[in-house]
Amino acid sequence: MKTMTCKQLGGACAKEFHAETFEEMAELSKKHGMEMFQKGDASHLKAMEEMQSLMKSPEAMQLWFEGKRNEFNAI
Repeated sequence: MKTMTCKQLGGACAKEFHAETFEEMAELSKKHGMEMFQKGDASHLKAMEEMQSLMKSPEAMQLWFEGKRNEFNAI
């Protein structure tokens, strides 16, 4: 079981996620992001805006995603 925080995964807080695989970790992070979006949490909304900018370039998004996967694998 590995642990990463919301902030490590591109978010805005110290909430910890625990998962066996990177895919599970990404899904937990996504679910948390949706909850924070629905609550209108300003810091998470800012992080989401930054992520949306990154998504405009598939290459940049792929590099970011691989970096997070490598960080997960190093834990």
